[in-house]
Amino acid sequence: MSTVTWITARGLFGRRRFLLLVPLPLLVVALAVASRVVGIDPDAWGQAVVLGLGLAVVLPVVALIVGTGVLGSEIDDGTVVHILTTPLPRWQIILPKLFVATAVTTVTAAIPLYIAGVLAHSVRFGLALVAVSAIGALAYSAFFLALSLLTRRPVLLGLVYVLIWEGLLGNFVSGTRVLSIQQYVVTLADKIAPTEILTATVGVPLAVVMSVLITVAGTVLAVDRLRSFSVAGETS
Repeated sequence: MSTVTWITARGLFGRRRFLLLVPLPLLVVALAVASRVVGIDPDAWGQAVVLGLGLAVVLPVVALIVGTGVLGSEIDDGTVVHILTTPLPRWQIILPKLFVATAVTTVTAAIPLYIAGVLAHSVRFGLALVAVSAIGALAYSAFFLALSLLTRRPVLLGLVYVLIWEGLLGNFVSGTRVLSIQQYVVTLADKIAPTEILTATVGVPLAVVMSVLITVAGTVLAVDRLRSFSVAGETS
């Protein structure tokens, strides 16, 4: 598994798509620092930067880029054949890739969110954002990894989920929040460090249970889907 982890990390950092991970996190930090430097009240920018940009855009979009890239790109360029010819059980291929996707997403999203959280409220709030970034990164990564094995357009469908389901419908149709990873993350962060910046819209038990279910279901589905691939990388 360590070999698969190393190959996945090397391949991810060696692709141009990794450069897409840089601008959005930097924007979060830049806006938070600039707002603090010019003396703008955190109540005026905290929610927009932390929630509107950090948790609603940076975390899911980074997870989408990484989660669909750790295996999806190998399917597209045909190099998945080298993985499929190894005697490893499929779960020993999926789990290292999920680990890499989760770790990269967590680091990329947690650092700017921690900085923004500290500047907007407190160290405790910043640490809460780090914790929920890891939880959200795991759930999003499992979901997007499975999506990359289910369709040839995982990025497009992932964007539909993030922008339309979580972003648009989540703000106007309360029922959609039950299936929103973003809402689970917000609820857990608000529970760990209550602030006026974040407001929970689903219950904590629901957020915990659904986060676990999405992670497990996405992982199991990805393993099962990979088993259906032939050596040529096509589904049977």
